[in-house]
Amino acid sequence: MNRIIALNSNTYHGYSLEDAFEGMDRAGFGYVELTATKGWTEHVFPTMSLEELWQIKADMVRRGVTPFALSGHTNLMDEERLEDFLMNMRLAKFFGCTYILSSIGEAHLEDKKEISDEEVAERVKELVPFLEDYELTLCLENHGKHGTGRQLKDIVSRVGSDRVKINYDTANAIFYGDVNLEEDLLSCIDYVGFVHLKDKKGAQKEWNFPAIGEGNLDLLMVIRHLEERGNDSPLSIEIEFTSDGPKDLEEVHRAVKTSYDYLTSRGYEIP
Repeated sequence: MNRIIALNSNTYHGYSLEDAFEGMDRAGFGYVELTATKGWTEHVFPTMSLEELWQIKADMVRRGVTPFALSGHTNLMDEERLEDFLMNMRLAKFFGCTYILSSIGEAHLEDKKEISDEEVAERVKELVPFLEDYELTLCLENHGKHGTGRQLKDIVSRVGSDRVKINYDTANAIFYGDVNLEEDLLSCIDYVGFVHLKDKKGAQKEWNFPAIGEGNLDLLMVIRHLEERGNDSPLSIEIEFTSDGPKDLEEVHRAVKTSYDYLTSRGYEIP
C-alpha cells in the first residue's frame, strides 16, 4: 500500500525546525508534519513574515522535504480562537499541505456544563466550508476529554463530511483514554484519516513516549489493521520523551533514527 510515513516536527519541541530537518536528513525521512501550535511548538506560524515563510519553504525544497500536514492545535470550542485556526488553515495551504490537525479542546460552556458530542459536531461543521476552500482535510486528534477513538467516531459521524476525519494518536488512546488499543482502534478505523504513530512506556498516566519500538505498544498491529481495511492514512511519527524532555539534541536525532530503522527493518518503505 502506498502510504506516507512522516516525522512530526513536534518531536523537536524545544529545538528549531532546522534541527528537525537535520534529523530527518540523517534518518531518511522525506515527509514532514509541520507544527504550528501556539505557545508550545511554533516551528511555523501565521505571524512569521512572508520572507521567513518563503525561506522555510525554500529550505524544504533544497532538502527534498515534502510538507503534507500541519499540526495547528487550537481550542476549537473557543469561538475567540477560531480565527487562529483559520489562519493556520491559510498557512497549511501556503505550504501545500492537504491535512490540518487539531484536538477539539476543552468542551465546556460558560457555566462549566460539558458540551454534548452533538454540539461539538455542530461547531466543527462550521469549519467545513473553509476546509473546502483551502482543499484541506481536518483530522481531529484523540486528546484530553476526547481521548478515545470511539468518542471521536461519534463526533465525526455527526459532522458527516469527508473533510473531517480522525487523527488517531496511538499513545493518547492509552494516556487519556485508558483503553485497549486494538479494540478502540477497530471501533473507529473506518473514520481514521491520519495516525500519530507514538509509542508509550510506563504506567497509564506516566509521560513517557520513546522512539518507535522502544515502548510497550503494538504499533505494527495498528498498521496491520489499517492495511487489512484498505485504509491508507498517513503515519506521522511523534516522539515526546519523558516529562524531563530529551537530554540533548543528539538524543532526539537518535530517537528519530531508531524509529526509522525499526519500521524499515520490518519491511515498511519510508519515502
